[in-house]
Amino acid sequence: MLKTTIISFSSRADGNCGQIGRFIQSRVADSVLFSFADFEIHACGRCSYECFVNREACPNVNDMEITLLEAVVNSDITYFILPNYCDYPCANFFIFNERSQCFFQGKPDLLDAYLKVPKRAIVISNTDEDNFRKALSYQSEAEPDILFLSAKKYGKKSIAGDLLSSEAVVSELTRYINS
Repeated sequence: MLKTTIISFSSRADGNCGQIGRFIQSRVADSVLFSFADFEIHACGRCSYECFVNREACPNVNDMEITLLEAVVNSDITYFILPNYCDYPCANFFIFNERSQCFFQGKPDLLDAYLKVPKRAIVISNTDEDNFRKALSYQSEAEPDILFLSAKKYGKKSIAGDLLSSEAVVSELTRYINS
């Protein structure tokens, strides 16, 4: 049985990303869901970059960053669920990515293990896809595996958080999860 980590990068608990995270978790055995609606990761800065010398010296080492990265490294597959803000992933994704330097600093084997874990992304976006492909390309050795869900395509508005009310979206997600 595969161990699956699911990370919803949206800060909205009941928005499309949160709902999709719970949808995946309900259909995938041995899965764990982490939602940025439940916690915050501190951005890099306001320190002396102690992590470049000793990763445990990061002043924010006790927030959820290490927990998330350890979950990914110990997974067989990881799902990232990302909202589109101004044609880019939301700030939570960039903070997660930036803070990973603390986790991987001086541990190339750990970075290698992280990059080997297959990552699948579900992006809620009505606009351009290129910025997401580029941002996600640093998360895995393989080409990003991304499902783009446009609320407009299904006659919905992203802010309403009602994408899963569309049978077509549920079918598309189910196919993606099962593929």
